Amino acid sequence: MLHQIIEAKDTIEKIHDKRSDMGEQLAYVHRQLQELGKPILIIMDGFESSGRSALIKDLVKELDPRFYEVNSFSTTSEADTTYPYLRQYMGQYPRRGQIIVLDRSYYHELLMNRKMSDEELEFYLEDIRYFEQLMINDEIVFLKFFVVQSKEKMKERVDELRNYPFRHVFVDEKDLAQLKRYDKYLKHFERVLARSQTEAAPWQIIVSDDEKNAGRMVLKKALEAMSVALIPKEPPVVHLEAIDERPLATIDLSESIGDDEYDRMISSLQHQAMDMLYALYEHKVSGVVVFEGTDAAGKGGAIKRLTRRMDPRLFNVSTTAAPTKEEIGFHYLWRFYKTLPTAGHITIYDRSWYGRLMVEKIEHLTPEHRTDQAYAEINGFEKSLIHDGLFVIKYLIIIDKEEQLNRFKQRQEDPMKTYKITDEDWRNREKFEDYEDKMNDMVYRTSTDYAPWILISGQDKKAARIKVLEHFIQHVGQHLEKVLAQREQPKKKKKK
Repeated sequence: MLHQIIEAKDTIEKIHDKRSDMGEQLAYVHRQLQELGKPILIIMDGFESSGRSALIKDLVKELDPRFYEVNSFSTTSEADTTYPYLRQYMGQYPRRGQIIVLDRSYYHELLMNRKMSDEELEFYLEDIRYFEQLMINDEIVFLKFFVVQSKEKMKERVDELRNYPFRHVFVDEKDLAQLKRYDKYLKHFERVLARSQTEAAPWQIIVSDDEKNAGRMVLKKALEAMSVALIPKEPPVVHLEAIDERPLATIDLSESIGDDEYDRMISSLQHQAMDMLYALYEHKVSGVVVFEGTDAAGKGGAIKRLTRRMDPRLFNVSTTAAPTKEEIGFHYLWRFYKTLPTAGHITIYDRSWYGRLMVEKIEHLTPEHRTDQAYAEINGFEKSLIHDGLFVIKYLIIIDKEEQLNRFKQRQEDPMKTYKITDEDWRNREKFEDYEDKMNDMVYRTSTDYAPWILISGQDKKAARIKVLEHFIQHVGQHLEKVLAQREQPKKKKKK
């Protein structure tokens, strides 16, 4: 594919419009997109020394610099490798109305590693396709440029850069390796592009031998895509399987534990949980623990008992409230990527991304098609974490409506607990059945083999705390055994 395009470079469409005029048109369209709150992400990958910097200059020259950023990803930093793979790229997600241009992107390390097996390549691309689908669902204006050049032109550019004062620093071993093994890299690039080409996120191939025409071509493609984004569209229809199951009905609300048995078990379990966290730290294994459930079901108490003896340096409890003004300007998962744990640590979520499927649905805070898309988006998010070697534990703690009323009254009457009850809690109680319905849907659609929901009765707080501790110890122990066994095997899949 690329070989034929390069060979036919003399037949490529010649664009005669002035680049400055095209740039001004682009700036005008961008201002309109800003009013609509449309984010724009443009990635520029391709050969080294192919003139990408000049193409990016042409692209942004007439734009308002307050509303765009150009960022470069050459290699993953050591700090980034301690976090899940996609975290650094979600950090580059554009705000509503902003343009982000990536000089090299999340494809870069795949493109540089031409010895990567098909299996390993697919391992990466599964996460990348998921990430791109997130952006498409979010109605981002998304462009993927891949810049190619003839071998003769590449040699000319490399020689020119090496002999140019101050610019010789831009030639490194990657440029020289690609020039020396041009045909092999070209073949590898074709393999990566073929496997990452989708109808919704196609590659735009730019031949940069004629740099000025290439600059006009990039402007033309960007202008076309951004202009199309101005046209109002009907929201997509999301087909969800009709369900009649009620997973919450399987919870035995009569489960209980005696005080003596609780006192006998709790300290030992907490010490085991502490040791598990130290083992995670020793082996640089991370995980997330999600707590959802009925208001006043005892999530906070379960978290407190789970972490009682843990080293506080090794875990973080993230409490999810309504998104801030800044967070609303990004994809709804953006704020959760920011709180993912580094290697050897865990993040515990007191409420989480599942608010998308409960409060946002019930209160109609988000268009219905976007909350319907969130089931698959969340499953993909959790699967990408599993891909990175994290464990994902999800606890849903449930109480009945009568028990909730009792606990609300206790909180009102106890001066030490009044801070736990708000007007919003009472308002949400009026929609108890709605929340129950949404939790049933949530469990049915997002309980997967890799991240199943653990359903727990919270009627007896002490029994719930013991069940959380027992499950955490068992699950983390099994996860560690699996990870360590995989590390002893020949590494077929290595991320980062």
